[in-house]
Parts: sequence; structure tokens; C-alpha cells
Amino acid sequence: MQKVIIASKNPVKINCTKEGFEKIFPDQSFDFEGVSVPSDVSDQPMTDEETLQGAINRAENARKKVPDANYWVGIEGGIHETLEGMLAFAWVVVLSKDQSGKSRTSTFYLPPKVVELINQGIELGHANDQVFGEKNSKHKGGAVGSLTGGVLGRTAYYVQAVMLALVPFRNPDIY
Repeated sequence: MQKVIIASKNPVKINCTKEGFEKIFPDQSFDFEGVSVPSDVSDQPMTDEETLQGAINRAENARKKVPDANYWVGIEGGIHETLEGMLAFAWVVVLSKDQSGKSRTSTFYLPPKVVELINQGIELGHANDQVFGEKNSKHKGGAVGSLTGGVLGRTAYYVQAVMLALVPFRNPDIY
């Protein structure tokens, strides 16, 4: 059985990693464990670059904390201001002893009320909770879940990016 360390105790990040690995490698067995490690970036990454760096840092910090695993997964949600509005997304980074993969989720625009709170220094998860009257939404459906009425939750939203970050591991001969 291969050991996969997820650089978070957030059930969303653990569950999407589990689902992504099991879909890409249906004939393999994995043991999944979440660990708390720092991202070494802002609590609310404000650019695409900072968000990617947070995912990289999480995966590398997980590898330092639990060096005897087969895979380490870092997932970092972030936002990026554009001329059209503020985008939300996440980066996924997967490391092994000799390989790496990364992918980004699709993006969506945040509503003005949420953006206003973020611009006041409030993290997206807390801003989302205030606007939608929820509690700890980032451990549940997240902003994407609130905005889609639960049709697309945060776990499902992240699964595709986890699977795409695993492409180099599924195709080692061409990566």
C-alpha cells in the first residue's frame, strides 16, 4: 500500500485527494493521511503565483514532516484580481521521490460583496461565511458551493485538478 500525505487536515483537501488518486489509479491501494503544515505564504494568497507557491510549499513541508511516504500533496486556494473582477481558484501540487505534477482548478468570479470584504483584509472563507450566513464553509462546499447552490462543492471542484496533477505519474515514460 502506498502512503499519500495531504498537506492539510481540511476534510475537503483529504477527500478530493483520495477521490483523485482512486480515479487515476483504480488498481492501486493507498493510505491517505492529512498533516498540518504551513504554506509559507499569506493566509489569503492574492495572486496566481503566490497561490502556486503556497501549494508547492505545502507539499514540500509535508515531505519534510513525513519523509517516508510515496506521495505528498499540497493544495492552496487563492484569488487573483483581473480587469474583469476577482477570480477564485486553487493549485494542486503532487510530489513523489523523483517526480512532480501540478494543475490548477477552473476559475470563477467572486461576487462584489465578497470582493469588498476580501479587500478589507478578510480571508475568502470568512468573507463567504459572512455573505452567505454559513459557518466554516471552506471545510465544506466553499465559495463555489455557496455560489452554485451546492451543485458543485469544493471537494468535487478540486478532484479534477488532483487528477490532472497526477498525469505525469500515470504517464512516467513521457514525462
